[in-house]
Amino acid sequence: MKDTLYIERCLQLAEKAKGAAVPNPMVGAVLVHQGRVIGEGFHQQYGQAHAEVNCFDSVANKDKHLIAESTMYVSLEPCAHYGKTPPCANRIVQEGVKRVVICNTDPFEKVAGKGIQILRDNGIEVLSGILEEKGSWLNRRFFTFHQQQRPYIILKWAQTTKGLFAPKDRTRFQLTDEFSSRLSHQWRSEESAILVGFTTAMNDNPQLINRYGQGPQPMRIAIDKDVQLPPSHHLLAQDYPTWIFNQHKEETMGHLHFIQLDFKQDIIPQILNRLYQANILSLIVEGGVHLLHRFIEAGIWDEARVFEAPNVLSEGLLAPCLINAQKIVETNLKQDKLKVYLHQSSVFSMRQDANL
Repeated sequence: MKDTLYIERCLQLAEKAKGAAVPNPMVGAVLVHQGRVIGEGFHQQYGQAHAEVNCFDSVANKDKHLIAESTMYVSLEPCAHYGKTPPCANRIVQEGVKRVVICNTDPFEKVAGKGIQILRDNGIEVLSGILEEKGSWLNRRFFTFHQQQRPYIILKWAQTTKGLFAPKDRTRFQLTDEFSSRLSHQWRSEESAILVGFTTAMNDNPQLINRYGQGPQPMRIAIDKDVQLPPSHHLLAQDYPTWIFNQHKEETMGHLHFIQLDFKQDIIPQILNRLYQANILSLIVEGGVHLLHRFIEAGIWDEARVFEAPNVLSEGLLAPCLINAQKIVETNLKQDKLKVYLHQSSVFSMRQDANL
């Protein structure tokens, strides 16, 4: 029970880095001596110190002599390789810790059990698998990326209570209220990239940035087969990293990257492969309806977030219809309703109280 309690705290700490640790996982660590927490830390920013290091460094000088008699709790297996920072498994050995409790083993091929092996080879007792489902849900983007060699894919759209997606003439129309809009922008700061199709990019002229909250901006991506978007459109004019998938050229112009695809073949696997090669852990697919349908019909999606707004359209385009989906969340917002689904093939927790 105590092990579960402290791993729960590790997961709480880890979540503080949502969107900031990418492409690394979110990790929290807690150091406990005889029932008293003497240190805590989490991986705050990609390229900076890992959770275990921050945890050790947080221990007060008067308690440092207790480290060797304490248990280290960590939400993910300590790393075993040199990257931006030295291996955390080595630091734990150096500190003389005799017991380590872990939530998840790391799927990254340079770790994948090697961190645990370093600990055990140095006489450290290791217990793993505590709150394993909860930990894998928290780091579902990281796990999907390394286990399936593609980003974690979130489909997102708004529809009316009668299932209408947009006006028939495809003009820009705001279905949801301000609260839902702010929530959508918060999500953008938590994911690596956001994708729209050509019709949405052309007709809606979206910015695809987080205009309200703090945090990083997603990489903006649009499909523009024949490079037809006007230079004045936000995606081309604003100084944010942007990819334009097209069939004509592979070229970089400042923040703009034109990525050439073979449009005679299915472009979705090509898109996902390019994103995987670029270390993009997660992708929001935000429209339009045709692009959403393509991901749904291909069965290549992990999570769908659907806003349902009061019926404000008498006629219009029908919203996408999910296939092989399991609803895990349904909640009332200010005026709208939010429904969240997982693909039935998902290996992650089906918890009804899933924290997004």
